[in-house]
Amino acid sequence: MIKLDIINEVVNKTGITKTKAELAVETVFESMRRSLTKGERIELRGFGVFNVRPRKTGIGRNPRTGAEVSIPPGKAVRFKPGKELQSID
Repeated sequence: MIKLDIINEVVNKTGITKTKAELAVETVFESMRRSLTKGERIELRGFGVFNVRPRKTGIGRNPRTGAEVSIPPGKAVRFKPGKELQSID
């Protein structure tokens, strides 16, 4: 599923115009992006939790040359699914 599929689903379920649905979806994603950039936690009941966690320094390898490459520490977004999402068969 891509963003366009989500927009079309909103249009079909609500009957609003595609332009308004696109604006709504973009607004939701942008607010989530801003919150995660600030390091805030996003909890969507019944779906899951998004949070930002620090990532350790590591050593990787260049697949072409085999040379070791240092991976700097950083932050990564993690997702933990909720109970309802985990029980999908």
